[in-house]
Amino acid sequence: MATTPRAARMRLFTTVTSLALIAAAGPALAQQSGTDDGYTMLGRLIYGWGTPKVAIDTPQAVTVIDQQDLDEEQPRTMGDLFADVPGVQAAGASARMLGQAFNIRGIGNAEQTGSQNRIIITVDGAVKFFEQYRTGSFFGDPELYKRVEVLRGPASSTMYGSGAIGGVVNFTTKDATDFIPEGQTGAVRLKGAYDSNGDGKIGTLTYAQKLGEDADMLFSYSQGASDDMEDGAGETIPATAGDRWSALLKSNYYFGENRDQRLTFSASRTDSDLKDAAVAQTGGSLASAFGTSDLHAIDDTLSLTYANEGVGNPWLDLEAQLSYSKTSTERDNFSLGMMCSAGRFSVLCPNTASYETTALKLENTVEMSRGAWENYLTFGTQLSHQNRYANSSVGEPAFHPGGTEDKLGLYVQGEFVWNDKLTITPGLRVDRAWLSPDAAAAAQGGTDQDGTAVSPKIAALYQFNDTWGVFGSLARTERMPTLDELYQTDGIGAAGRTASLNLDKEKATTVELGVTYQTSGLISEGDSLSAKATLFHNDLTDLIAANPSGSVGVPYFRNVDSAKIWGGEIEASYEADRWFGQLAYSKVKSKDEATGQTLTDTPAENIALTLGAKFPDQGVRAGWRVQGFSGIETASASTSAPGYATHDLFVSWKPERLAGIEVNLTVENVFDREYRNNLSLDNAPGRNVKLAVAKAFTW
Repeated sequence: MATTPRAARMRLFTTVTSLALIAAAGPALAQQSGTDDGYTMLGRLIYGWGTPKVAIDTPQAVTVIDQQDLDEEQPRTMGDLFADVPGVQAAGASARMLGQAFNIRGIGNAEQTGSQNRIIITVDGAVKFFEQYRTGSFFGDPELYKRVEVLRGPASSTMYGSGAIGGVVNFTTKDATDFIPEGQTGAVRLKGAYDSNGDGKIGTLTYAQKLGEDADMLFSYSQGASDDMEDGAGETIPATAGDRWSALLKSNYYFGENRDQRLTFSASRTDSDLKDAAVAQTGGSLASAFGTSDLHAIDDTLSLTYANEGVGNPWLDLEAQLSYSKTSTERDNFSLGMMCSAGRFSVLCPNTASYETTALKLENTVEMSRGAWENYLTFGTQLSHQNRYANSSVGEPAFHPGGTEDKLGLYVQGEFVWNDKLTITPGLRVDRAWLSPDAAAAAQGGTDQDGTAVSPKIAALYQFNDTWGVFGSLARTERMPTLDELYQTDGIGAAGRTASLNLDKEKATTVELGVTYQTSGLISEGDSLSAKATLFHNDLTDLIAANPSGSVGVPYFRNVDSAKIWGGEIEASYEADRWFGQLAYSKVKSKDEATGQTLTDTPAENIALTLGAKFPDQGVRAGWRVQGFSGIETASASTSAPGYATHDLFVSWKPERLAGIEVNLTVENVFDREYRNNLSLDNAPGRNVKLAVAKAFTW
């Protein structure tokens, strides 16, 4: 790949970072990750369910990825995050920094990136969404985040929005207190990272400072670049080269008589630049059919949050948030630019596209405990305004119609706990939306639309004793058509597909049943084992799908017959002084009721087993992970694939004698296996050795 000014700056930044790490000497404490090495993943707190709950005590399938996991995994793309999370994968491209979407339990489209609200994504509470032709749906840099919380299934719709058939993924950015040790006031952390596959380099500089007793601030900047990667056969995976920088500014201010009030400001940007990238970023056969272009993407997130815990006041636990999100892309230098024309081939014309969302959310929790009952009631409202914009050298492209969506949501969720044994969680959400096309979309037949979606649920967990528990939920949600689904056309009038103004809402009814198990002292004193198994069954009706390309005089999108998705998940973790282990298993089955075929977006049955050892005196933690995927045939050849297994190794070193130094070494695909995940559409990278070295200076 030719050297660009941005790549040159990245190399200089990485070189300076590396030299500083080598020269670093003197006392400093390592980054405080917030991870307690003595508990399992199922012992981590879940904040997105309602009131904070331990994962194993939440009546829903939930998983938390924290800083320790991120350090060991060294993710370069969003797909790298979920190896140990059952039922969750990236869909689309396997190795491109853009071109990935999320798939939870078979919900999430590998080829088109999926429709809004089937899976809801948030960053520091701000809802993220992007949907452009085969480009991907989330462009954030993994370097920004310290925590990823995954809530699987539509029971999450109550708190986040109707239509979350797949679930919710919440990203939390880093805080100053993650870097400043107790009793100190500031920190600077330098990090350099290298990937052998693609010659990737990343440098990160983080500055954290306490501003008196009641405030803190953090600034972090990261820059990286990579050449094209290779698969296990040594073949180049096209369009995997690119460079990216990201920045985060975050500040907290605590006040009030009990310091129970907080103002938090968070602003982040990820800027990605890909040269000669596939127009069809999500891959598959169309990756070559549409050629390449240069792609520049910018992802911005801003939020201002006021929280009042109301210490001593059971009627007050308030959070108010104003957020702004904008994701935009710019494409030019098309290899097939000679085919640029209005209509279907506007996708080959220089173009820009964006989603811009401003939202206000107000939420309060009241406590109404009586006798053996500990009762909480959370209620709130969410207002948002989304502007969808696109333009090209031949006018507004047909594949990305413009318009606005205004939405008002009202929700309430109860949590009633009896004698620390029985937890009952009912919930209800109502969303009202108003959608309007812009002038170009209106000229193609688009008209104003509105609709209402209702999402009720009830969930319960019963703890028989300290070891065994059972849980279950019944949730129904509705997903209203999006701007894209209502107004997209082929751009050629009645000679092609037209606006889809008579779409019904998608509907999903899901039943979950599960069992929990936790114990300690199983093999050695102080060890712990926890496990959670879940069965689910999802009935889907009025699914929204595109009519075949080349259809004439029919709506672009239509409602299709019902489908069913069912399956099971197992998540288990073991922790001891010297050993640890982890298991994630998922099996998803599906059926199109009209054809009897397996749905296109169904993931293959898979298992991930991690075994590792700890050497506390040396500050070393090492492990091995094997991932196995069965073969699968779906309704589409592009999402069918044979089975495979891969092996990864990881070692982390945080020596006490060299305080502040952190070294993480990861070897992915140790045996250089050639394979393709059925949802990835391209071959996965071959062997990749990742090395990250960090040094913290504190005062």
